[in-house]
Amino acid sequence: MERSLVCARFFFSFPWASSLRLGYILLLLLSANGFVSAATAPLKFGINYGQIANNLPPPTQVSGILQSLNVKRVKLYDADPSVLKAFAGTGVEFTVSGGDLVHMSDASNARAWVTQNVQPFLPATRITSIIVGNEVLSGDDTAAMQSLLPAMQAVHQALVDLGLDGEVNVSTSQSVNVLASSYPPSSGVFREDLAQYMEPLLDFHAQVGSPFLINAYPFFAYKASPSTVSLPYVLFEPNPGVRDPGTNLTYDNMLYAQIDAVYAAMEAMGHTDVSVRISETGWPSSGDADEVGATVQNAAAYNRNLMKRVAAGQGTPRRPDVPVDVLVFALFNENMKTGQASERNYGLFYPNGTSVYDLGLDSGGSPGTSPTTSGFYSSSKPMISFPVGVVVLLAAFFL
Repeated sequence: MERSLVCARFFFSFPWASSLRLGYILLLLLSANGFVSAATAPLKFGINYGQIANNLPPPTQVSGILQSLNVKRVKLYDADPSVLKAFAGTGVEFTVSGGDLVHMSDASNARAWVTQNVQPFLPATRITSIIVGNEVLSGDDTAAMQSLLPAMQAVHQALVDLGLDGEVNVSTSQSVNVLASSYPPSSGVFREDLAQYMEPLLDFHAQVGSPFLINAYPFFAYKASPSTVSLPYVLFEPNPGVRDPGTNLTYDNMLYAQIDAVYAAMEAMGHTDVSVRISETGWPSSGDADEVGATVQNAAAYNRNLMKRVAAGQGTPRRPDVPVDVLVFALFNENMKTGQASERNYGLFYPNGTSVYDLGLDSGGSPGTSPTTSGFYSSSKPMISFPVGVVVLLAAFFL
């Protein structure tokens, strides 16, 4: 997960509820008020399940928790067999991540990896996507850049040979820093030095029908320039918005502007046939002294407001009829991640199951902010007692 200050250019250029019954009641109330319908809400939300920690609950427990929340999509940063086995028969769709790119670019190695890490778990565990490489094109590893597409092609061919390409697609996730220009969104264009990689990559996506995945963190734009970047704009809160003079479209949040900048960049390369999905986004609840904006209040606002928009099936100004597809980072705080303190504080939950902040809604339908103390291990009640708002909003995770 690349966290560069370059993201600043995008402005310019779960407390646990007492029971699931309470969540069900609130869901009915929200449906009656037109917020979300359990029967018709688009399933557009997923979560990143990172495991760089030494204090996380076992996968079997996480499986039960996510089932209770009706979570339907999970992304792993590997292909952990203990996780995949724990979710067998649950219907949860998994995105798994492949191995070393240079190694995977060899057809026999790619087939061996798929045979070992994907095929044995199907169909009991629903693996629907393989991510090959993470933010490779915004890094400095030339060998990895050159191996990215060959590795993706090799993995795809392995799926074809094994008869799995109809249920498992192949993609790769990139940082927003693959863009040379992003503001206004209509001026979005990929970096010239990446064109040699980006053009054939987009051709591949169009050919096999897989999405273009982006990791986008408005937090870093605000952190880089809090005196000029509007906090309401990055948190999806009420603000005048920013008009794109190229399209006359108005953007009231940075994430949607980033998505549309990617669409514009793809169109500049002749592609209107590839969808954009957010493979990572989130906001840290804590950080170092110089990490402006890394607070519980801002993290709650960002994820709560984002969840509400996704649950409503809202598209971007450039693609209003295409609901935004998001994988939130992350399920748990991960205490062994390196870097600044924020890296260890993106979780919606602490490892013991206590929510870091409330993503619920109060009786009037507004985001709640009450604290919580219950967790996985502190109650004799079933450990599926998650916050009401999470029960409601994560019911919108998509297939």
